[in-house]
Amino acid sequence: MAEITIYTSKLCGFCFAAKRLLKQKGASYEEIDVTLRPGAREAMTRRANGGHSVPQIFIGEKHVGGCDELYALDANGELDTLLAR
Repeated sequence: MAEITIYTSKLCGFCFAAKRLLKQKGASYEEIDVTLRPGAREAMTRRANGGHSVPQIFIGEKHVGGCDELYALDANGELDTLLAR
């Protein structure tokens, strides 16, 4: 299964929804809470080409985007393919 990184914050409902979908898919992920790690938000923003809201999700080297984009990939049948890489 592909490596997954998800940048989150503690009180983010979209973050919880994205993590829930990944768990339903049986995917493990590295979670980086940008409120607890100094410099994490800046690193996330650079990696996400300016994306500053959470969650920011990466599957392998692909920047998926946020929760809406993750659910759209699932609805289109593309998420399983990405996770399988």
